[in-house]
Amino acid sequence: MRVLLLCDDYWHPGQIPIDGVAPLAGQGFEFDAITNAKDFAPEMLSSYPVVLLAKCDEVSREDKTSWKTGAVQQAFIDYVENGGGLLVVHSGTVAGKHTEALDLLIGCRFITHPQACPVTVQPVKPHPVTEGVGMFCETDEHYRLEILAHDADILIASYSPPQGDADKYQDDPYNNTPAWVCPAGYVRTQGKGRVCVLTPGHLLPVWHNSQYQRTIANALKWCGGQ
Repeated sequence: MRVLLLCDDYWHPGQIPIDGVAPLAGQGFEFDAITNAKDFAPEMLSSYPVVLLAKCDEVSREDKTSWKTGAVQQAFIDYVENGGGLLVVHSGTVAGKHTEALDLLIGCRFITHPQACPVTVQPVKPHPVTEGVGMFCETDEHYRLEILAHDADILIASYSPPQGDADKYQDDPYNNTPAWVCPAGYVRTQGKGRVCVLTPGHLLPVWHNSQYQRTIANALKWCGGQ
């Protein structure tokens, strides 16, 4: 399966998702990465069954200008509604100033995150995306989302301790206040296409965790209709 990988912004170097998906190349995936949005054209979308979006509304790490124009956002909407698959990971959930149309397609907006801390990620519902996936814990940015899509089917939850309670966390990873329990993965559909959102992924060890590797592979296959 050929996958278009769009990545790289100021806070999220593109090399992390590029290296993060590299182990999946031996599982039947082929990734074409674009790190500078000036090299992206909307007509490229139709050449791929799935797009992996790990990029906020910045052209590149060096160029913080917006790339998600109205035409680009409409191209993503048309792509999904005509049967394309969209996997949005981590920084792909970060909205721009004028990305409302794409935010609604993705189904959420990033709100905030605490300092990087131990984050436990656990499937909470059986689904092809969570098949064979177990709980794991990695140091990461624990994203909080504003869910926009009424049909967002939450499959994965994430947990982290209140800042300063790391010792308590080691004793009991579920000893959290409700504010630190967040959706970490969901799916939705629009038209003929499928959308999956996964929030973990700020640091490379998260991508390389075997449980997350399986999650990403499952999500790509599901988004691609397999």
